[in-house]
Amino acid sequence: MDNRQAIGSWLSGPRQAAEDMGADFGYRGQQLGLPKEGPGAIAPLGRRFGAVVVDWAGCMLIAYGLLAQGNQQAMGNWALGVFFVLSALTVGTIGSTPGKRLFGLRVVSEDGSRLGVGRVLLRSLLLCLAIPALIWDRDGRGLHDRLAKAIQVRI
Repeated sequence: MDNRQAIGSWLSGPRQAAEDMGADFGYRGQQLGLPKEGPGAIAPLGRRFGAVVVDWAGCMLIAYGLLAQGNQQAMGNWALGVFFVLSALTVGTIGSTPGKRLFGLRVVSEDGSRLGVGRVLLRSLLLCLAIPALIWDRDGRGLHDRLAKAIQVRI
């Protein structure tokens, strides 16, 4: 390997270097047996972020208008509590929050069924902690989804 190839592989990143050596990563969700596109495929990150923004905005409105009564310090804490309850109740019953429904997403178990109560509560708690949701695997699933054995898919 000459200097140009070494620099080129460094600039293109580890994934490109591994692919150049023959590694096959496939598409997101392939290891989980999901389709590449369309209903049942892994939810795109942009839609997932959009859904969280819609859900968080709704929780902030509820916290500000009903619970915190103008107290800015308490509003953030109440909004997080409302977010937890919203996520646990809606994902546990219909499989998606209002934001996820708006963006055409649903949360399912790895085997395609509905999540159980314990896994919904674990997922919601980890989502409220934020850091687990920011650590992704190769399929684009957050750590909160991996630990709860959940997948966000398109509907």
